[in-house]
Amino acid sequence: MGYAVSGVPLIMGILNVTPDSFSDGGIYFDQSRAVKRGLSMLAEGASIIDVGGESTRPGADPVPADVELERVIPVIRELAKSVRVSVDTKKAEVARRAIEAGATVVNDISASLGSIAAEYGVGWVAMHMQGDPKTMQVSPKYEDPVNEIGDFLRGVVQWATEIGVGEMWIDPGIGFGKTVTDNLLLLRQLHQFASIGVPILVGLSRKRFLGGLSRSDSRGDSPLEPTQRLGQSVAGALLSVMQGAQVVRVHDVRATRIALDGLLLCRDGYRP
Repeated sequence: MGYAVSGVPLIMGILNVTPDSFSDGGIYFDQSRAVKRGLSMLAEGASIIDVGGESTRPGADPVPADVELERVIPVIRELAKSVRVSVDTKKAEVARRAIEAGATVVNDISASLGSIAAEYGVGWVAMHMQGDPKTMQVSPKYEDPVNEIGDFLRGVVQWATEIGVGEMWIDPGIGFGKTVTDNLLLLRQLHQFASIGVPILVGLSRKRFLGGLSRSDSRGDSPLEPTQRLGQSVAGALLSVMQGAQVVRVHDVRATRIALDGLLLCRDGYRP
């Protein structure tokens, strides 16, 4: 397996301004703390800060648009002065207001907001998800995950191109309606999505399936907690890039940037 990406892969830093996200819920719920964290991720090497006001962890309940707007708009408005900002939402109203506040990417787990991206001339991430966050991990099932997800994303890209979306990424949706086996297969076969013809974004940082790949004690009976999944998260980001991802969406920006820099040095050689 060769190194598949030319140029430097981008890091999208995760900034959840929610009380209940699976890994960092509540930590950046305070707006001033959220802005500070966004700027620190910029300094650590993030090119885009992804601001989300509604948890999409498995089993999460939806929140009203007005609540989501109250959480994200002040943070987006402030961060957009210094860094490219995406809004992580599946609501049209939130996407529109976020763009008006300065967001230039819509990170869309529903893959339904392409018309808004086209209308405003902003970037769009179209993700695959089987079901919805409330139920997606109850009993996900595929006959052929790679081909089924590829066909879905190919159709979405064709539609988005026809309606005038100028900048887009596809995301296979690791952890969104997938089993552990599905997730690992998608990672190993990620390069197959390159034939769709648009850049690939992968978000697997700290996700539950990673915790099951290592154990927190020698008996192997206790899955690692989200904040203990740094090693697996960085390894997954590196594998994603080696398989063709141009953007990785992560919590741990500094560690990921250091690892990617090392990978680039291995590819290109040391340059003083």
